[in-house]
Amino acid sequence: MMASTISARLNLSFPTLLYTPFNTLLEVTRPTRRKSSLSSPFHINIKNSNSNHQLCSDRTVLTRVCGDGGGSGAIDASPQKKNIEETKGSFGDSYVALFVRMLGLDNDPLDREQAIVALWQYSLGGKKCIDNIMQFQGCINLTVNLLQSESSSACEAAAGLLRSISSVNVYRDMVAESGAIEEITGLLNRLSLTPEVMEQILCTLWNLSVDEKLSVKIANPDILPLLIKSLEDEDLRVKEAAAGVLANLTLTHSNHNIMVEAGVIPKLANFLKSAVEEESKVIRKEARNALVELSKNEYYRILVIEEGLVPVPLIGIAPYRSLTPSLHSWPSLPDGSKIERTSKGPSRFGASELLLGLNIDDKNANLEEAKMNAIIGRSKQQFLARSGAIEVEDTKLPQSELSKNKQFTLLPWMDGVARLVLILELEDEVSICRAAESIACASINEHLRNSFKEAGAVKNLIQLLDHNSDAIIFAAVGALERLSISNAVCQTIEAEGVIAPLTKMLKNLEMSEGMMEKTLNLLARILDPNRKMKSKFYGGPVNGFKKELDAARGDDDPTGSTRKVYEMPKSKQNTRQDVLAFDVVARLVDMLKHPSLEIQRKVASILEFVATSDSVIDKTISADIESGLLAIFQQVELNELESDVESQLTEILAIQVEEVGLAVSAASRLLTKLLDLEQFRCTINSAHFTKLLHKILKSNIPLQYKDWVAACLVKIDSLYGPISILEFENPINMEVTLYEKIPRLIEQIRSAFSLEAQEAAVVELNRIISEGMVDATRTVASEGGIFLLVKLIEGGSEKAVEAALSILYNLSMDSENHAAFIAAGAVPALRKIIMSERSQWKRALRLLRNLPT
Repeated sequence: MMASTISARLNLSFPTLLYTPFNTLLEVTRPTRRKSSLSSPFHINIKNSNSNHQLCSDRTVLTRVCGDGGGSGAIDASPQKKNIEETKGSFGDSYVALFVRMLGLDNDPLDREQAIVALWQYSLGGKKCIDNIMQFQGCINLTVNLLQSESSSACEAAAGLLRSISSVNVYRDMVAESGAIEEITGLLNRLSLTPEVMEQILCTLWNLSVDEKLSVKIANPDILPLLIKSLEDEDLRVKEAAAGVLANLTLTHSNHNIMVEAGVIPKLANFLKSAVEEESKVIRKEARNALVELSKNEYYRILVIEEGLVPVPLIGIAPYRSLTPSLHSWPSLPDGSKIERTSKGPSRFGASELLLGLNIDDKNANLEEAKMNAIIGRSKQQFLARSGAIEVEDTKLPQSELSKNKQFTLLPWMDGVARLVLILELEDEVSICRAAESIACASINEHLRNSFKEAGAVKNLIQLLDHNSDAIIFAAVGALERLSISNAVCQTIEAEGVIAPLTKMLKNLEMSEGMMEKTLNLLARILDPNRKMKSKFYGGPVNGFKKELDAARGDDDPTGSTRKVYEMPKSKQNTRQDVLAFDVVARLVDMLKHPSLEIQRKVASILEFVATSDSVIDKTISADIESGLLAIFQQVELNELESDVESQLTEILAIQVEEVGLAVSAASRLLTKLLDLEQFRCTINSAHFTKLLHKILKSNIPLQYKDWVAACLVKIDSLYGPISILEFENPINMEVTLYEKIPRLIEQIRSAFSLEAQEAAVVELNRIISEGMVDATRTVASEGGIFLLVKLIEGGSEKAVEAALSILYNLSMDSENHAAFIAAGAVPALRKIIMSERSQWKRALRLLRNLPT
């Protein structure tokens, strides 16, 4: 046979050639990766120690350059070291041509298999060996063809040779152009692939995915599901290679959408949340790098956080050196609650705090799970910080570089929450600012907001409001504003005394607009009276934890093994009176005139909560709140003028109209509340307010924001009586009906999900029309009511059909509406009712006679 001939010429047997053991340590380096936010060379040493026939399956591990998730690559294209050159194979360079020739399709399959195995082992000698192989044109095509081989050994060797060739930058495109990606896709669909073959083909994709244009080609609906499925493979190396490919694919932003839709985030997140020690560090690193890249997108970051991972800034080891543990103080819970002493002496070296964290999950500790998690997380992070082991595996870049590029990592939520709270206690201002921003970013659900509260973030953030750095204050306010979304956390924020620093900040005339918005939003949320009502019905037992502690306090434990909490955090003195001070009220009233509609809305809400009592109304009147309200209501006139001039900017104008509607609605609520106070009613120009509100009612602001405007107009009319103004064509009540009530009923008919709601709306509309109100039918027709009513008579309830026919009959009296009747399909609908002899057929017949049929 040809194999024996070749063996004789080489003066060695194929078994000797193929199964020669490589007992020398092979140092393999990754190829230069596409430039990313962070890269550092990384080497892994693999020792081929098998001397049997499995040598061809010995594996090398490809590792991704790691840092904050920034870089990865494949095998380095640089020449291998001298010791590798000395052990690169059992035959000389001059025999490469013979083995390449043996790959030909006309040769025996066994000869082809032996040749590809020999070439694969030869290629492990480094770039020079790969260059020798690549001198022969067609070598790659023949290798790709062998991926279809039924022999696992040949298939593995072919994939291994492609892996070696694709590790060299200049040959990567040639591998892709030979159809390797397509062949690998078909190969991955096989059910009987061995782990060795899977590893080699995935590592080939790993190398190819370094190139951006090839990365886009790999990230397709055919390959991605197979890569994600490979993450669940039992073989560790297969999972490592699959994670590496996915990590490289995330470096191309155009791949993000298809990867997220394929479900890559939950699969990768599981590796970071896993507590299994045997889990490969390579997999964790690649998963973290991939998720960090995806997290740079705001929307995908939310999906990552929902999987239980928290973004944590990388700040370097240096800032943690300022952490000064209280070695002689008795340990306490992160939120400030104190632990009952079980020994008289102090903990000289801080052992009590550490032991508390290690044993706090004792079933006799009488603590909520959230508090246990907070203590365990804090103990772990403090231990890492004190021992200098924190961030060791994340990055080796200097702190200045980390701060400049805003590098971050992802940690399981328990560790991430504790780490962020720990950073708030450091001295480095940049680190503190980044930690506060991360807390705001991570506070997307009730669980995380409550976890930050239990970890002590609220107290630290409030203390930062007195910092001399505007950046830190802004970040702290932003974090508190996001945390306050949770009703329970909002109560804690108020109890910790946040109102005093907030009111102090409001007095600062140089405050930026962004900080002003966040401050006002936080203050409005704290002062909202509806919050107490929500906590009463939805918040659960507020003092449930205290009851547990009271029960624990009554236990008799002579051994002292049970740790009992006997003191809750002391609430700060209620400082709501600070908001009622004249200078604060005057400042709030002045903010009503701010050009920002968002600020106007929030200030109006705050004043509605605090400035509508007899004790404050004098201060409110003295601050000239009337001029502030007029400034908001006049925004509608300005908005209408701008819309006439810039009608082409529809989207911008639609957003502006929405914002105007929100501000006007808040101001109308405030005015309605103020009208309950005699002192205020005696000082305002009711005619002026009536004129402005009348114009707002007829304006183009969304219908849902006109409710309070209409209520305010009705209240003014009831308090001051009919106001004779030449501009008004109708009394106030009629204006409210025409421009608020009828449009609202039409909208209810259009969008109602139940027949009952639709029926109630059409019956009420029929009542208004039947009273003969001037212009009522014209309003119904202009709002598109004819089309809705015709549709309703085809499928509504009996009562609704009857009311709709009555309204349509009134509308048919105006010949201008006949075209709309015909266009809406009223004629066939009416004929159907008549022919079926339904109970309303006589009404339908009278209506049909009025139409031009």
